[in-house]
Amino acid sequence: MAATEGTITETGIRNNIEVGIRYIESWLRGNGAVAIHNLMEDAATAEISRSQLWQWIYARAITDRGEIITRRWVEDMLDEEFAKLERFEGDRFADARDIFEEVTLDPAFPAFLTVPAYARFLDGSSEPEILAG
Repeated sequence: MAATEGTITETGIRNNIEVGIRYIESWLRGNGAVAIHNLMEDAATAEISRSQLWQWIYARAITDRGEIITRRWVEDMLDEEFAKLERFEGDRFADARDIFEEVTLDPAFPAFLTVPAYARFLDGSSEPEILAG
């Protein structure tokens, strides 16, 4: 499959990280949508953010400045962006970061970002449960 046209920037990578973590944190506290940078974001935005990063890492995509997007580089930016987040009592940013890291950096592409979140943080189990219809 051919890559789509477009420019990848470090700013865009950092934005994907920040938006993904902020949305997941809000979701873990029971919110289906959250205002981030004056935009109302939801699970679709977080999915796009982590999916782009995953694809760029494993396709070894190149930024507009000629940098190859590697897992290590994204991990470093994840550390930096996480450190910038304004924390508050009762926040779930540490949990959100763990989930975002898992669904973005795992070599096997997770089907949906909320699957590990449900398993680890909402129902208390370590494995997702299949619900009978």
